[in-house]
Amino acid sequence: MQRVYDFLKEAQTYFLATCEGDQPRVRPFGTVDVFDGKLCIQTGKVKPVSKQLHANPKAEICAFVNGTWIRVSGEMAVLDSREARKHMLDAYPELRAMYNEDDGNTEIWYFKSAKAVIASFTAAPVEICF
Repeated sequence: MQRVYDFLKEAQTYFLATCEGDQPRVRPFGTVDVFDGKLCIQTGKVKPVSKQLHANPKAEICAFVNGTWIRVSGEMAVLDSREARKHMLDAYPELRAMYNEDDGNTEIWYFKSAKAVIASFTAAPVEICF
């Protein structure tokens, strides 16, 4: 999982895909953290992405760095922990202008089970399950 985290941190921006009914929804994200051995992302409970994940927790992340890409797919779950929220916001202090760990809006999601594939046009894909 560390390799997945490192790739996403290097990319800085990744794209998160969720479903809204039968319509895929994709948007850029930038938060990624490892807390308590879990790969985590952050959003606000009021955002459509939160509502989409609550309705259907299957999601996929994709990022691209220097000719190599990663796809992380799996099922996500909420990590309802003040410590997890604080850990994420401490890692991204610029978010504190909009969020704090006690605001009732900050939401941390983690992959309960996931498979990552790191690939390029010139190398064999590498699969990482966590």
